[in-house]
Amino acid sequence: MHENLARAQMSARLGEAQQLQRGAQMARARRLSRKAERAAHQARLALARAL
Repeated sequence: MHENLARAQMSARLGEAQQLQRGAQMARARRLSRKAERAAHQARLALARAL
């Protein structure tokens, strides 16, 4: 009985950890995406000024 309960708790915690990890990865991806968009915008401005 106790073993089943411990196993259930362990798998629940593992699931929570994986969810947190996914959330962190998504946040990182969004940050990188914004950074890339900003860099592209700067490049377009520089190109427009050069012409």
